[in-house]
Amino acid sequence: MHDTVRKPILAVGPFHPLQEEMEFFQLTIDGEKVTDIDVRLSYNHRGIEKISESLQFDQVPYLVSRICGICSASHPLAYVQAVEELAGIKPPERALYVRTIINELERIHSHLLWAGLAGHFIGYDTVFMWAWKYREPVLDLLEEITGNRNNYGNVRVGGCREDVPNETIPKILKELDLIEKKTEMLTKAVLDDPVLHARLKGVGILKKEDAIKYAVTGPTARGSGIAIDVRRDDPYAAYADLDWKVITQPEGDVFAKAVVRLLETFESIKIVREALKKLPDGPVAIEVKEIPPGEAVGHAEAPRGETFHYVRSDGGNRPVRHKIRAPSYVNVPSFKASCIGQDIADVTITLAAVDPCYSCTERLAVVDRHGSITHGGEALLKLSREKTQRIKKDIGAQELKLEDF
Repeated sequence: MHDTVRKPILAVGPFHPLQEEMEFFQLTIDGEKVTDIDVRLSYNHRGIEKISESLQFDQVPYLVSRICGICSASHPLAYVQAVEELAGIKPPERALYVRTIINELERIHSHLLWAGLAGHFIGYDTVFMWAWKYREPVLDLLEEITGNRNNYGNVRVGGCREDVPNETIPKILKELDLIEKKTEMLTKAVLDDPVLHARLKGVGILKKEDAIKYAVTGPTARGSGIAIDVRRDDPYAAYADLDWKVITQPEGDVFAKAVVRLLETFESIKIVREALKKLPDGPVAIEVKEIPPGEAVGHAEAPRGETFHYVRSDGGNRPVRHKIRAPSYVNVPSFKASCIGQDIADVTITLAAVDPCYSCTERLAVVDRHGSITHGGEALLKLSREKTQRIKKDIGAQELKLEDF
């Protein structure tokens, strides 16, 4: 019998300086080429869905805004829209516009953050410093409206907690003009740079048919020529009343995803500007006394793509089930199509191109090959405690050995 030749394995993570969160990519390589990739997530399981069941309906938005700091407007919005659908609640018109303004300001700051990180990943730190500098005024505007630069805590069932004061609108419009001017300079610098073209074009291509097969969403889909966007396809908030367009690029490579995000930033500026000018008078919230039994799904177009929140009520003051599906959960598996066949040096930027949020994709389940759960909550807790005791015992043994010296 001939011995089976095992191909070399290259591990990226669970802790890697390029990735901001805990994740593990196991690359099977042949020379400098990647022949297979295994993606493992959920290294930091926080139990958001379970915690939600212990909170009152109006407390949950504070929790889900902390799923991800860059989606801290879209997660609460998807959640409250699910609850409002369940209860048959229609928020005031002004609240719908305020929600739109906050979500689009977040999209601008998210896309500029991504552009800066992308520049940093490939050693172009000038882009990194530019993008993050121009992002600061956006965070300042969010703080002025909501009181927070992140985790805004502004959306609630039945409307918004904070209004956009009419006297601040001229200041916001003036800041938008400056943000647009700086973003134009950044975009031209990126689109006209031959080094970036050489480094990013043709790298990490996700073909349109593969994008459909993996059901990717957001800029990842639009960068592969798929014109999908919840804001247009199933309008919510004030999007149906505003003039904007869905940005797509057909190439599917890293450069196409960068172009989509940069051009979407201008669309977001346009949306905020028009929403401020059309902002109707009236309250930003209505009183909600109770949530009836039932179930509903709410979704929103987060900066990374479509976010789903499923909520079920038994008529009490807490959700009895809350299920969350973030866009990264469908975008991350597409690495099987975009990374295989790439050089090792191109894999990390390809991974970053979908702007993955690993904390959004936290899942924990132990199942057998038939799909049956083999470990319940108590069993997993027991395993965790046993491992903690083993670690303590090992540490104690090591300390004794050190004392011997």
